[in-house]
Amino acid sequence: MIVRIGMAPASGALGPDSLTALALGLEREGFDSLWVSERASGRTLDPVVVLTHAAALTSRIKLGTAVMTVPGRSPALLAKELASLDVLSRGRLLPAFGLGQRLPAEQQAFGVRREERAEIFEEALPLLRRFWAGGAVVHDGPRFRYDGLRIEPRPVKGFFDVWMGGTSDAELRRTGRLSDGWLAAFTTPAEAERGRIAVQDAAAAAGREIEEEHFGAVVPYRRGPLPEEAAARFARVRRVSGPADPADVVPDLDGLETHLKRLIEAGLSKFVLAPLSPPADWDTELADLRDAALPLQTRR
Repeated sequence: MIVRIGMAPASGALGPDSLTALALGLEREGFDSLWVSERASGRTLDPVVVLTHAAALTSRIKLGTAVMTVPGRSPALLAKELASLDVLSRGRLLPAFGLGQRLPAEQQAFGVRREERAEIFEEALPLLRRFWAGGAVVHDGPRFRYDGLRIEPRPVKGFFDVWMGGTSDAELRRTGRLSDGWLAAFTTPAEAERGRIAVQDAAAAAGREIEEEHFGAVVPYRRGPLPEEAAARFARVRRVSGPADPADVVPDLDGLETHLKRLIEAGLSKFVLAPLSPPADWDTELADLRDAALPLQTRR
């Protein structure tokens, strides 16, 4: 199993100086990738803009979205936007998609009610793949209509391995039917194992197979006690997936290596580390994380 470890910034904490320090530090220290989340209604910067800036600063690290909302976007324009970023980064983009956060403000920003999102997603994702494949797309569906539309440029490889997030039963089944990988978040090792098996079962039922090394997780970590704001976010996220011991989801930095080993035993091998609080200095933060987690990485 090839273990790779990337980083995500604390939510809403990036400015030009901190992003530059983070991107350059990840490249210097041997991390695999930089991942950014999306929240249109929050302080978080736009993921495509952030990753374009990071692409210009670096030459090696991969660039991921964890995760990017699809419902509310034009598949044709999204296909062009992401392929353009992939070309500019020389093939380093790793798109991961989802339905969007369960927040009323996000629904307003994207103009899509929560109950509509799954249907839109299931129509849009196959269209994205068809645009990236390079053919003229003919489609007459409930939301989108194209009459021989061709979108360029194409991704460097001619396609993307598309990962998806989500932990509900419906999201896991959808991931198995449609995606090339699963990126969990705010999950215990036991939940990660059950989710991986559910995705694999759904893929098999659809006549598909997801590579064993295409299972990962966003792993939030802390230094010391769980901050009050983070505890409130934890409680909000866990309302969907059920109660859990915060220490089994958000490890302290000293326990991070042990936590990652448990996730590896659960069958996951791609990890996105995310500090709950913005670090005062990214160089120091990444040096500490290098010592705590990178010994587990099997390829740099």
